[in-house]
Formats: sequence, structure tokens, C-alpha cells
Amino acid sequence: MQRHQVTIKEIAQELGISISTVSRALQNNPRIGLRTREQVWKVAKQLHYVPNPAAIFLKKNRTFTIGVLLPHLQEEFFSMAISGIEDVALQKGYNVVISQSRDKFEREENAIKSFRNSRVDGVIASVATETTNYSHFKELENLGTPLVFFDRVPRNLEANKVRCSITEGAFEAVEFLINRGITKIALLNGPSNFEVSDERLNGYLMAIKKFKLQTSPSYIKSTDLSKEDSICKMEELLALKVPPEAILTFNDYLALYAMQVCKQKGIVPNKDISFVSFANLPMTIYLDNPPLASVEQFAYNMGVKATELLMSIIENPSEEMPPHQEIILGTKLIIH
Repeated sequence: MQRHQVTIKEIAQELGISISTVSRALQNNPRIGLRTREQVWKVAKQLHYVPNPAAIFLKKNRTFTIGVLLPHLQEEFFSMAISGIEDVALQKGYNVVISQSRDKFEREENAIKSFRNSRVDGVIASVATETTNYSHFKELENLGTPLVFFDRVPRNLEANKVRCSITEGAFEAVEFLINRGITKIALLNGPSNFEVSDERLNGYLMAIKKFKLQTSPSYIKSTDLSKEDSICKMEELLALKVPPEAILTFNDYLALYAMQVCKQKGIVPNKDISFVSFANLPMTIYLDNPPLASVEQFAYNMGVKATELLMSIIENPSEEMPPHQEIILGTKLIIH
């Protein structure tokens, strides 16, 4: 049997007051006396009244929902970011709808269409590895839906962005290895279309140049972040005539894939060849040979800042703000 949905009209009839009075009381409008508001809320609770989302949307032109698009929710980094996003959104009275691109452009494009059709109030996104065309994101903004990118932000696109100072983090990571007497350092990087990959490369090259070390294109590998490609590129590094003594990896997951290759070849990670990575995920403490160090990117804080920026745009549409804003958070090298 279908349950009857109680309306504010029934609450008004129960109390013998007008529908408009009930409506204002449920919104805690100060024009309605405290006693009346308490009576309305009491009856609403007794009758199991649930506000109609469609009615709220028509009244305020908002769904109080934000869409979040991530590559992989199973990745600990993005799970931590989601916690930050949800904590801010829920505090502000917004629901969060999450979608995964799984690093596929088509899935990402469909997710954005779904968010648009659902009339979300804003979107937070971290782009997929396959994405080089950002027209679906621009269309969303052109329709008036605020958009904030975080971590994996698009290259050469004017947009709201929240990211870390990756170049400085990469420089510090390479400097750490050099201070340990290591001179042959390779970079196992992410996709070349990522701005964060450029920043890792820039920091790596800055350190190599400052400390007058030698490197070559064969020491710099780009991956699509998949396990298969990461393993392939690591095998290429180990097959070099002069293999590297240490490797800076795009993140902890790439370090795990690369260390797996080493173990299969009888090479002891962080003894025969050293690793430094990005993200500093808690899972690394369970490894027998974790990376010597990892650049902390503060995923939770990044999620918080991205949501705070999105909320400020949604809730203050009439305020004069820069066309797009960029927030850069610091990093910290954590030595294990």
C-alpha cells in the first residue's frame, strides 16, 4: 500500500491556520511567533511531514545538491577528498551526488550531462586521464552552473581550480634523494595532458639543474596511471644500460606498481633502488618497504577548499568576484 504524503495544507487544517503561516513557520521565518512555529513543527513531526524537494526548488531555484566527479572512488586520495567535500556541503545543507569517470572521457562526459539534467547547483571535478577536450565542462558553465576543478585540473583552461604546489613538492622530493647521495634519478610521471604532470616534471628538472646532475629523456616516463602501463614503463627503466638509482613516482599507487616489478626481478625496493612518491596515503604504512618519502598533498583539505569556493559562488551570485579563482595549497615531504 502506497504511503500518503502529508502536505502543508493538512498541517494547516489540523491547526486551523493558513497555509502561508505553516509554510513560513517551517522555514523558521521570524515573522511567525515562536509558539506558532513550535506548534507547526510538532504537528509536522506527528504527521511525518517531509518537505517536497520540487516545491523548494521552484521557490528558491535551487536543488541544494552538488555533483562531484572523480576518476576512482576506490583510490584512497579521492576518498579522503570526498570526506572534506561532504563535511562542508552537509554543513551548508547540501546533498552530494558522486560519479566516477574511471578515467574514461565518455563516462566523464555522460556524468556531466547527468549533473546538468538533474539541475545540480554546482559541480566539483577532477579530470580523467583520457580528457583533452573540455567542451562539456565549458557548456556546463555557460549554462550558469558553477564549476570547480581540484587536484587534476585542466591545462590551458580558464577555470576555478584548487590544487597543491606540486612543482615545489617535486623539487623537495628530488633534493631529498640527492642529499642521500643519489645522482641517477628517474621520473615515473602521469599523463602528459595533466597540468599536475607538468608541475612534477618542472620540479624534477629544476632540482636536476640546480644540483648539476645529468638526466635524459629515457629517465622520464609518462604513464596513463593504469597498473599495466605503469609496470610497462618501469620495466623500460630497469632495462636501460644505466638504470636509475631512484625513482620519483606520480603517486603512491605508481610506486606500488613499480616496486612490484622490482620484487619480481629480485631487486629490493628502497635498498637496491629508492622510491619517493606523492600523496602520502595511509596505506603505505602497511608495506614492508614503503617509499622512503612521500609528498603530502592534503586531500581532505583540498576537498574542503574546493567545496568552500563552490559554495561561495553558489550562494553569492550577485557579488563581484574574479572570473575564475585559483587556490594553491602547500605540500609537505613526509619521510618514512
